[in-house]
Amino acid sequence: MDAFFDWLTDINSVLQDFIWSKIGIILLLCTGIIMTCCTKFFQLSHLGHWLKQTIGSVFSRNGSATKKTDKKTISQFQALCTALAATMGTGNIAGVAAAVMIGGPGAVFWMWVAAFFGMMTNFSENVLGIYYRRKNKDGEWSGGAMYYLADGLGGKKHCRLFGRILAVMFSVFVILASFGIGNMGQINKITLNLESAFFSGIDLGEIGGISVLSLIIGVVLMILAGLIILGGLQRIASFAEKIVPFMAVTYIVGSLIVFFVHIGSVGDMFAAIFRFAFSVDAAAGGAAGVIIRKVITEGFKRGVFSNEAGLGSSVMVHSSSNVKEPVKQGMWGIFEVFMDTIVVCTMTAIVVLSSGYIDLQTGMAAEGANDATLVSQAFGNVFGAPGEIFIALAMLMFAFTTVLGWSHYGSKAVEYLFGDRAIKVYKVIFVLMILSGAVMTSTLAWDISDTFNGFMMVPNLIGVLTLSPLVAKITKNYVDRRIKGKNEEPMLSFDPKIQEEAKAALIEEYGETEKQQPVSV
Repeated sequence: MDAFFDWLTDINSVLQDFIWSKIGIILLLCTGIIMTCCTKFFQLSHLGHWLKQTIGSVFSRNGSATKKTDKKTISQFQALCTALAATMGTGNIAGVAAAVMIGGPGAVFWMWVAAFFGMMTNFSENVLGIYYRRKNKDGEWSGGAMYYLADGLGGKKHCRLFGRILAVMFSVFVILASFGIGNMGQINKITLNLESAFFSGIDLGEIGGISVLSLIIGVVLMILAGLIILGGLQRIASFAEKIVPFMAVTYIVGSLIVFFVHIGSVGDMFAAIFRFAFSVDAAAGGAAGVIIRKVITEGFKRGVFSNEAGLGSSVMVHSSSNVKEPVKQGMWGIFEVFMDTIVVCTMTAIVVLSSGYIDLQTGMAAEGANDATLVSQAFGNVFGAPGEIFIALAMLMFAFTTVLGWSHYGSKAVEYLFGDRAIKVYKVIFVLMILSGAVMTSTLAWDISDTFNGFMMVPNLIGVLTLSPLVAKITKNYVDRRIKGKNEEPMLSFDPKIQEEAKAALIEEYGETEKQQPVSV
């Protein structure tokens, strides 16, 4: 049996290296660049507009982004928070620290580059998700890469079978990844983190080789998650809407305090980021084997792992929004990547680089530094023991909300493959698997699921690239109508019935003719 697992580990390592290092980085970067060009650098050219229409609308007087139109949908802000709940996991803390330790300070720069182009990849996914979504038997929106692969790519000449095959492949990979990277991997990290931070030295013995303490933690997490997950998307979104903004703001404030305590190193810190981003050696003087390719790879990989732009995952929750305009939800996709990587991951990078554990002259990590505890140690140096407890709790919430978000992704993939009735069965299995994640000791399960996570990306990006002219057309239509005030027919859905319903709703919202109502920037 050991020989089998060794063989499986070797095979998975080869596949994971191939999908992420060989295909993934190039495919993601090319897609991001192409979509940025197709939309005429929308993330820059309309920076003020998408900020006003996303986070700005949350604080506007009418508060349209936070309003729900009916019980079957969620608000635009809830869709964002649920998507962020799934993307903001332990990778935002330990993952960024690992990227800096492996790739040096320069990895942060390439993380930013990945996020810049990833904004438009995520934008495009969500535009297509809204445009090709439809309602299920319960009156809830169902959307995601599987739908624009089947109906969008599959709607092209001679591509019907190809599109449907890719849609099925994507759905299968989503389900497999949801149990691993979206469930057991996160729960295992929560369990280990809680045992280290709060129950160090406590040994309750074992039952059948399983730690009793891990079992107890697993049961508690399973019950808590079950109460939320089994309540459906509305309950998940309601929880995410309350917890995600709080944990993000708290973590950012704490990171800024650490940064200002080490304000004297700010110049050296940013100089190191840019110097090592283009240096042949990741650490000039002592790390002669780590070349720039590893710096770039680690930065891109961390950016993608963190915000999931290109995987097609968050589209499944964004598509459940009550929004009518595809581009409007696309802008929330831009903000999602901005918040997750440009803000939260950058805060982690700042903590790591300003903590003294990374030599800013050589780019080398201090002896004894560990990516799993680096951020915790940095907070501990400033806040003492409460700082380390804070990071433990932050990782707990980041990981737990990731589990909730991925439960929805998996349920939508199950719905596409097997129908509405199979969703309840999937959710029960998903909740029960939480217990397995708490007591497992091998990393093979989530290493394999991480590979499946990468395999999700390939069919999704094929769909996005194939439908890029449509994304450009929908975006231009929105800009002409809503920003320039031109009199044009809105592009809201591929389905004529949904198109007319959405158009009528826009006319009701904006007046007799919505296309005469430009949105000020």
